Amino acid sequence: MAEQTAMNNQVQEVLDKLRPFLLRDGGDCELVDVEDGIVKLRLLGACGSCPSSTITLKAGIERALLEEVPGVVEVEQVF
Repeated sequence: MAEQTAMNNQVQEVLDKLRPFLLRDGGDCELVDVEDGIVKLRLLGACGSCPSSTITLKAGIERALLEEVPGVVEVEQVF
C-alpha cells in the first residue's frame, strides 16, 4: 500500500509539472488511478474533446511519466 501511495504521489508531481501546458490550451487532466503500473487519467476541458488528445496523452504525458516514475508502464485515458 505504501508503494502504491508513493507511486501515486510521484505521478501527481509529474502531472503538476505538465499541468501549465495543458491549462494554456484550455485543458487539464485528473489522475483517476494507478494500477499495476498503468496510470489512468481523465482528460478535462479542451483536452477531453481535442482530436490531438491521444498524442498529448501518449507522446507528452506518458513519455514524461515513463521517464520520471519508476514502475509506470503505460498511460490510459478513462472517460
